[in-house]
Amino acid sequence: MNTKHPTPETSAQSPQDPKPRRPALPERFARAVTSFTGSTAAACLAMLTIVVWAALGPLFQYNDHWQLVINTGTTIVTFLMVFLIQRSQNKDALAIHLKLNEIVAALGGASNRLVTAEDLSERDLADLHRHYQQLAQKVRASDPLGAHTVEEEEHGRRRRKRATGPVGARPQRMPTRRRRRTKSSA
Repeated sequence: MNTKHPTPETSAQSPQDPKPRRPALPERFARAVTSFTGSTAAACLAMLTIVVWAALGPLFQYNDHWQLVINTGTTIVTFLMVFLIQRSQNKDALAIHLKLNEIVAALGGASNRLVTAEDLSERDLADLHRHYQQLAQKVRASDPLGAHTVEEEEHGRRRRKRATGPVGARPQRMPTRRRRRTKSSA
């Protein structure tokens, strides 16, 4: 039986798509520019540009036009790179979220409540962060081995609650034996 393992190109397609879609021209261009700007060749080109600009300074007598060329060029490159970097980070973040969602979905004991946590507001994320910090503290305090999921902690809390009785009830103490006083302890 010949089973084909999914490749990065085929795993992202839906079952209805017979073949992977080719990215649009702007996306291909952005990928190429992102790849180039992160390369050693791009760093060398940037340094060479600065060296050539500095070497041409005496020729132009370090006038305003000479400075304006480098200022304008670096401003334009910086402006475009901001959007290119943001696009790259957004795409990487989305890919990481998808991979983590796949892992959470595949694990049997994992809670899938937070699969879409990236869609929550900053305030909701901060509240959840505090909740999980408190949960971690409770788990460390009550169980040195620690629960692995929220459900395990809640199950353990219910189990402990049943063992101690209803809320407000005092736990019954086991009768203790009084030790006899001996002459040495008196």
